Amino acid sequence: MDVVAQQVRTTWTTRSRGGAAASRRNRVPTVFPLPDHAGGQVHRVDVDESTGFEPRFAVRPIDELAGITLRERDGVLEVQVAAAPMGWPRREWRPMVRLEPGEWLRWQINHRFGATCMCGSEWSYRLETLSLAYGGVPDFTGTPTRTVAELGDLR
Repeated sequence: MDVVAQQVRTTWTTRSRGGAAASRRNRVPTVFPLPDHAGGQVHRVDVDESTGFEPRFAVRPIDELAGITLRERDGVLEVQVAAAPMGWPRREWRPMVRLEPGEWLRWQINHRFGATCMCGSEWSYRLETLSLAYGGVPDFTGTPTRTVAELGDLR
């Protein structure tokens, strides 16, 4: 399977919903340049409030693409992203995107996760951006062939 992907996951709590921390969070890119030799791999970028929104990079085999189903069928790649099981808003229906060779996808999805009153934790939030190419290694900072934006109101 000739696939290259980048997953950017930004996480934060209510402490970064306003003020200077929110400004830092809002400056976090949703795509980054790919490392050399990215073919057949997933470039993981984790950006978290606890590290001051400094990105941490890792390269993994494509089969470690978390929460993503990839299926090749008749020369087309079918891509589906799983919603977080405990996240809000609930997403009962999950789209599936079909990519022809040479096409690429940018899929964004956000979630809010509940606070637990028993231990005093607070709300947490996550924005995930998947950029995925079928055949070839594109510049993910450009304009994708397909776009899915599942960005709900997280209040």
